[in-house]
Amino acid sequence: MNRTLATTILLIASTIGFAQDSKNAITAMRWGADYNIHITFSNDSTTIYDVRGLYHSTSTEADESSNAEQVTYYPVQLDPEFISALKDRSINSFEGDTTTSLNNDPNYRAKTLWAALHDQLGGGYIHFINCLIYSLESRNLNLYSPFFKRPQTNWKPRPMTQSYKRTRNWEYYVPNDQKLAQKEYLTKLKNKELGDMVLLPATFTELFLSTTQKQYDELVAANNIGKLAIIDMMRLLVASNYLGADQISLIQGSVSKSIMRYTMNSLPSVIIFDDLDAALAMTLDHDGYKIDQVTFNNESALTDDEKENRIQLMQNIIKEVNEVNKRIFERNLKQYYK
Repeated sequence: MNRTLATTILLIASTIGFAQDSKNAITAMRWGADYNIHITFSNDSTTIYDVRGLYHSTSTEADESSNAEQVTYYPVQLDPEFISALKDRSINSFEGDTTTSLNNDPNYRAKTLWAALHDQLGGGYIHFINCLIYSLESRNLNLYSPFFKRPQTNWKPRPMTQSYKRTRNWEYYVPNDQKLAQKEYLTKLKNKELGDMVLLPATFTELFLSTTQKQYDELVAANNIGKLAIIDMMRLLVASNYLGADQISLIQGSVSKSIMRYTMNSLPSVIIFDDLDAALAMTLDHDGYKIDQVTFNNESALTDDEKENRIQLMQNIIKEVNEVNKRIFERNLKQYYK
C-alpha cells in the first residue's frame, strides 16, 4: 500500500496491540524469511508478525506533509512512560476542577471535550483519538450508562432552538441509534460543522456511515470490540458540542482511568516503510510518535552508513509528522466550533 504522509492511515489500537511494560522491552527485531518479522522481548518471549498483515506506508513524498491539512495516522501503542506519568495524577482532583472551570467558561460547549482531555493527556489529535478509542475498547467508557442518559422532560425552548430540534429524539447525550447519529453527522457535514472530524481516517467515516443499527446490534452480539469502538467514537464526536460539563468530566475521568489500567504486556505496534524496506516498532507519548526499534528486509546487504541514513530519514519523517499534527491540533482547538 503506497500512501503519502498527508494521507490518513487507519488507526485501530486493539488490532495492533497495546502498550508493553517497560520491564519487557524489545531486545531484538529482525526481518526473516517468508514475510515474517521476529521480535524478542527482555523476558525472552518472542512473537512473529506477518508483513502482509501489517500497515504499510512510504516516505518518498514526505515533504508534502509540511503543507498537509490532514492528520497522519500510524498504528501505535501508548508509551509506558506516559502511562506511568498519568498514574501519578489524581483523577478526583481534576474531575472537580474541570467541572468548575467549564461552568465558568461561557464557551465551554465549544471546546470542552478536547480541552479537558488535552489538559490531562497532552499530545495532539492522534493522541486524543487513540485514548478515546482505547477507553471505549476497554469499556472503561460506556456512553450508554445511566450517567449519560438524558432526563425526561416536557420542557421546550421558546423560541425553538436548532440544538433542541436536532437532539430532541436522543435518549442519551450521545445518540444510541445509528440513524440518529448518521443524521446528525450528515447535518453537520451539510452545514460545515464537522470541525476536526474531517481529520479522521476515511475508513472511520465509511464504517460509521455504512453500518445500520441492525448491523451495529450484530457487532454487539459478535463482541466485535474494534469496530464498535470506532463507531461509538464517531457517535461521541458528532455529539460533542451538545455535551455539558458533567458529561465531559465523566468522559475525562473514564479515559484517564482506562489508560492507567492499560494492558502492559501486549504486542508492540509495527508498520512497514515500503520504499525503505524497513519495519518500525512505534509508540505514542504525549509529544507524538516515537520509533522504538527498526529492522530492514535486506539488512545484510546494507552498510552501517546506509542503515544509519535510512534511520535518520525515518526519524526526520516522524519528527515532521509530529510537528504538523501538533500545529493542526493547536490551530483547530482554538477554532473548534467557533
